[in-house]
Amino acid sequence: MRILQINPINPQQRLIDQVVEALRQGAVIAYPTDTMYGIGCDIFNQRAVKRIYQIKKRDKSKPFSFICASLKDVSQYCFLSNSAYRLMKKCLPGPYTFVLPAMKIVPKIMMTKQKTVGIRVPANNICQQLVNALGNPILTTSATLEEESYLSEAFEVEEKIGNQIDMIIDGEPITPSPSSVISLIGDEVRVLRVGKGDVSDLVI
Repeated sequence: MRILQINPINPQQRLIDQVVEALRQGAVIAYPTDTMYGIGCDIFNQRAVKRIYQIKKRDKSKPFSFICASLKDVSQYCFLSNSAYRLMKKCLPGPYTFVLPAMKIVPKIMMTKQKTVGIRVPANNICQQLVNALGNPILTTSATLEEESYLSEAFEVEEKIGNQIDMIIDGEPITPSPSSVISLIGDEVRVLRVGKGDVSDLVI
């Protein structure tokens, strides 16, 4: 297991490239987001996705969300109505997870039976550069096991699950709190979880 110190404001490209190469080879990594430390992998590497299910002891019927680099990126993987696009444009990048109808390009293991997915575009330079350099989304889930508090620093991740993952990105400490989860299925805005993102004026 490797720990890479990456500058959270100006991520070093050579280090980003090292992480991307590891992701392409099926690595499971831990990384900072705008909500907490997460773990993830390339969404198109099914073996790595299955490893994360095992690490989290999670039922396969509960898909993980994934990170896109931008709202333009989101539209390649999800059906976006004009109203949904306008709402997300106000919120992203930021600490929100949006539930949307998935396109066929999304691997089945990443979507629900209803063919929906959870999408994040974190306000975090490391996340955005990783996804941009990889060229497709990365899975995202909290770097914690069940019944544990959320993690805010790389050393905590190392202590908890360092022996189960391949690489940890050490960025700046985070004040941990989960993302707000908003469903944009149909013409209705439904707040499924109130978290770090302000949900007080979310209307289509």
